[in-house]
Amino acid sequence: MNADSIGVKVGIVRGGTSKGIFIMGGDLPAERGLRDRTIRAVFGSPDIRQIDGLGGADVLTSKLAIIEPPSVPGADVDYTFGQVGIDTGFVDYKGNCGNISSGVGPFAIDAGIVRAKEPVTKVRIHLTNSGKILVAEVPVKGGKAAVEGDYAIDGVPGTGARIAMDWTGSIGAITGGLLPTGNAVDAVVTEDGEYEVSLVDAGNPLVFVEAAALGLAGTESPAEIEADSGLMAAIERLRSRCAAIFGMVDDPADATEQSPYAPFFAIISGPAPYTALNGSPVGAADVDVVSRLLFMLHMHKAYPITGTVCTAAASMIPGSIVHRLMRPDAMDLPVLRIGHPSGVIDVDKLWHEDAGGIVIDKIAIGRTARTILEGTCYVRKSAVFGE
Repeated sequence: MNADSIGVKVGIVRGGTSKGIFIMGGDLPAERGLRDRTIRAVFGSPDIRQIDGLGGADVLTSKLAIIEPPSVPGADVDYTFGQVGIDTGFVDYKGNCGNISSGVGPFAIDAGIVRAKEPVTKVRIHLTNSGKILVAEVPVKGGKAAVEGDYAIDGVPGTGARIAMDWTGSIGAITGGLLPTGNAVDAVVTEDGEYEVSLVDAGNPLVFVEAAALGLAGTESPAEIEADSGLMAAIERLRSRCAAIFGMVDDPADATEQSPYAPFFAIISGPAPYTALNGSPVGAADVDVVSRLLFMLHMHKAYPITGTVCTAAASMIPGSIVHRLMRPDAMDLPVLRIGHPSGVIDVDKLWHEDAGGIVIDKIAIGRTARTILEGTCYVRKSAVFGE
């Protein structure tokens, strides 16, 4: 390392269908401005290619996990998620990434923060962004998180050890309630017209809208949707208006800059056949509902775990956009199958009804994860402290 550089210890971890840079909190500056400039330098932002850092120039790989010892009773590890802007360099801490969350348990075990217990170690993860607790059940072998296994997920080649993630505790994570407006469906008006939406907060806040309301079939590829610049602009105007309703910004005009990550935006349609990005056919009988999801102003190539959590929660809310478009018998099945651009993702769900209505008892998803690299990233001092 030369005198013009600073060394930052990092790990690169694939969690589910995403990849993130994991950094121990103690290896970052305590002051917020210096911390975020260091993070941007590690990723190589702002730059559309992130060529001078470790970011992958893709919203699915420009993700950050800050890991620290637990700060609240009942937790085993603290985890702070950040979505790092690519060409803007803005670090958005308003939400969470479920795929990256699935890498936290294995990382904490391998780092010695959580004591390994074979064959499965339960890790209670304190998500500092919302104060909620996520529970991961991590297979362990030889005192370390297991990597090999027979569990496959669409969007990731091969198989791995199945990590069970229980997201039930994430309901109302950001706004304090499953339905922030109290309604299963709301009418939201933008300059493009009036839309029926379902605003749901579980895992991450989501805006659900029917594909037909946007002039879509719902089975389009991410590239096909992104190619329509007018549609993408209309989606962002609607998402921005809903961001203000969620309370994530005061003025919808500020949402694109101040809250580009959340809320997510899901385009929902009923079961239908389509071809996944890898060329594999997805049949109408293979799915209970179809979704295409936008975040960070781009269409997701697969389906985020927090989006999966929220979609499952919405499916259990009578009258919601998801509930009315999904397969009619899906409400009473223990698993919801969501069709996405890369295939199908399953989520375990359980609910019961009491005098107050539907009570969600369980939302759980299987993932795989592994550490790809541990080492030191060298960043330019001028990028952190200025010339």
